[in-house]
Amino acid sequence: MQQIKEKNFKKQVSFLSYVVQSIRNYEVLDILGRGGYGKVFKVRRKKNNQLFAMKIMSKAKIIEKKSITSVLNEKNLLKQLHHPFIVNMHSAFQDRENLYLVLDLLSGGDLRYHLCRNKRFSEEESQFFAACIIVSLEYLHQHGIIHRDLKPENLVFDESGYLRLTDMGIARVWRPENASDTSGTPGYMAPEVMCKQNHGIAVDFFALGIIIYECMLGKRPYVGKSRQEIRDQVLSKQIQIKRSQLPVAWSIEAGDFINQLIQRKPENRLGSNNPSDVKNHPWFSAFDWDALIKKKYDPPYYPKKFKGYEGQTDDTMEDQNEKNFVLLRNKTLCEQFNEYCYNPEVCFEK
Repeated sequence: MQQIKEKNFKKQVSFLSYVVQSIRNYEVLDILGRGGYGKVFKVRRKKNNQLFAMKIMSKAKIIEKKSITSVLNEKNLLKQLHHPFIVNMHSAFQDRENLYLVLDLLSGGDLRYHLCRNKRFSEEESQFFAACIIVSLEYLHQHGIIHRDLKPENLVFDESGYLRLTDMGIARVWRPENASDTSGTPGYMAPEVMCKQNHGIAVDFFALGIIIYECMLGKRPYVGKSRQEIRDQVLSKQIQIKRSQLPVAWSIEAGDFINQLIQRKPENRLGSNNPSDVKNHPWFSAFDWDALIKKKYDPPYYPKKFKGYEGQTDDTMEDQNEKNFVLLRNKTLCEQFNEYCYNPEVCFEK
């Protein structure tokens, strides 16, 4: 009887080690980058040697930046989503000090990194980037989700050159009264969000237009030193690309595509009344959407191996530990992280 009990106990321990997730289940291989709450690492899962990206986020920094809702929102949305043109979640777990988000590993670096290296892209490259973004947005919009923070930093290349959308922190399921949802990144934020008005999927199309404008001309149409300066520029003038501004070898259709997307009034913006209008714009008249979706398209831009970001500094370990200690003593705040769990193999979520 004692032997049976011991055998059953060992089985339970083995089962729990399989179910209960921990950083100990992974081997950390390399640092890929730094974010507002922590770092992103390349990791290998010890059980099967699979490679992933892992965001390790400090609970103290999340509390300090009042971003608990944002990180929980990202996990909850990613749990419902899976698509070849977004960065998918594989699991999520936590310990006393950190949250851990395990994601698809993409090795090509983000579009911002490549914009900084190349300054501009060709029309063929930019069209391909736009198509990848459109497919990812189409998937989100069909699920009633607005991304709301589309920008080069949130578009990541896989090793083949396909772009995928990431960071669902301020994405939201659309609701009619959403004027209070004003988060976003100046320079890519649609005027209706800046002006605290109700908004829909057209905000993502505005950001798409800004990104392709940047790929074409090497700069954003609206720039400024502060959020207010950018807002003033957007509200004071409707920028449009003139024929004389088109780079050599770029088509009129490309300029028209951008111009229709960066319309300040959402009702005038391409895709606002019918999202399929974006895909059906003349610029894509000869584009093979089926080959793209099946990933049989030959990407025109190959991202050179991304080596990660350097030169960014953190708080000193001593200061950060002291800060953590103080913030993590707030039991009420820390309890809000309780639902930060996702394990598709065996999940305890209700």
